[in-house]
Amino acid sequence: MKELLSNLIEALREELKQYGEMLALLDQQQQLVMRRQTGDLPHSANSINAQAEILRGARHEREQRQRNLARLMDLPEDANFKILLPKLPADYQPLLDALVSENNELLTRVQARARQNHLLLSHCVDLMQQLIHSIFPAVKPVTYDGHGHTPLVAVPAQSLYQAVG
Repeated sequence: MKELLSNLIEALREELKQYGEMLALLDQQQQLVMRRQTGDLPHSANSINAQAEILRGARHEREQRQRNLARLMDLPEDANFKILLPKLPADYQPLLDALVSENNELLTRVQARARQNHLLLSHCVDLMQQLIHSIFPAVKPVTYDGHGHTPLVAVPAQSLYQAVG
């Protein structure tokens, strides 16, 4: 059992580390938007997407180790930590409880920061669409169809002289 507990603790620590990495990337992205360094946003988005995959892997590994421990203890495989913790040896309970709490806290912070960034980025896109509409009033606003796709809109070709004059 000690080996399975050690494996679970290691997995919780790794998951915590990956949540911290994600929060740092989201903070960096937010700073890019605030500083109007939009050229770096595609790289930031790619880094966040890559980190999301790493985080999914860490969470999957932790869940697998949690299931293994639950099986060993004759508990349902989907037993959560509220069920698992009281059944564990007393000397492991505080550490596991702290790791689970820290993971939950960081997950909440990551979700909040992702929502903030989404709002900031959406606002930037809205401003850009307003700018485009003021330059090319004939262009209709972008709408999404039932499948989440946008129709292709061709910008009317105008020479710079006609657009400025």
